[in-house]
Amino acid sequence: MSLFAQIAEDWRSHGRDWTRPGFRAVATHRFGQWRQKLRWKIVRAPMSMIYRAMYRRCRNVYGIEIPQTARIGRRVVFEHQGGIVIHPDAVIGDECIIRQGVTLGVRRANVQEAPILAIGVDVGAGAKILGPVRVGNRATIGANAVVLCDVPDGATAVGVPARIIPRGLDARARSWASVEASGRPA
Repeated sequence: MSLFAQIAEDWRSHGRDWTRPGFRAVATHRFGQWRQKLRWKIVRAPMSMIYRAMYRRCRNVYGIEIPQTARIGRRVVFEHQGGIVIHPDAVIGDECIIRQGVTLGVRRANVQEAPILAIGVDVGAGAKILGPVRVGNRATIGANAVVLCDVPDGATAVGVPARIIPRGLDARARSWASVEASGRPA
């Protein structure tokens, strides 16, 4: 898929609003990856300068830090700006939603084991996913959850540290499971 086709798809995913900081951050990330594929240094050098300026703007003004080495799938949406940090080795699958204050990072210094989000993961505001964690397809990470272990497909992770609530539970069982996970009533 070409750079412009990817950016057009991201634009549609972000509600056809080019002013959204999430769209701009993803477009900058795509541009950074594209410019690495340029063969001639004389062309790549000015593109690298443009990329660095765009990356710093997204990081410093919007608060969204997505290094070019992170792997981001198609139709990923960064819902809100502010405090989003993605580790350079992180993998974000297709159709994921990332909200403000989310960190995808490592648990220990000098260990480069970053999280992997599968397809359709919904990450709540303020969530932290740390270490070599795999979050399964269509899983949900609750707001402010700290995820330190794998999350199966379709499950929900809530609390600090996060507890896993399986998909098959009805609404009443989910509320009791979240009470047990947090130790206090919902």
